[in-house]
Amino acid sequence: MSRVLPHPGLSALLAVMWVVMVNDLTFGTIFLGLVIAVAVPLFSAPWWPGRPRVRFLPALAYLALVLRDIVVANFEVAAIILFKPNHALRPAWLTVPLELTSPEAITVFAGTISLTPGTVSCDISACGRYLLVHALHAPDPSAAVAKVKARYEARLKRIFA
Repeated sequence: MSRVLPHPGLSALLAVMWVVMVNDLTFGTIFLGLVIAVAVPLFSAPWWPGRPRVRFLPALAYLALVLRDIVVANFEVAAIILFKPNHALRPAWLTVPLELTSPEAITVFAGTISLTPGTVSCDISACGRYLLVHALHAPDPSAAVAKVKARYEARLKRIFA
């Protein structure tokens, strides 16, 4: 099975995204989506030699946590914009030391930070050990770094372990 579908998760995602992008649920659309879902991972497999193992249940719990945090952060950012005077804002550049080593895990971590309103991951250091993050309001930058590491990075270490 791994020779036909070297990356089953990617294949499933490609098939679903094809149907969503075409916005048509006919036999031809589904068939072409399946062809793409098999062909792209087969041809790109040589460039993915060491694929990380992902634990499924912790990944679902992480997804639920991130979705909840996105909703909560939207309300927090709206409250900051509407009720906090500009001079009371404390934007900050945060340097987050990374314990994650997998490029896929670091990418998910940076994407999670960027998806959460009020923060944006901007750059990763050349050595791959630090992530530069901009926070809209971080009165205590070290507490913000500790919160991000405890909330997201610790869970990602378990998912990609």
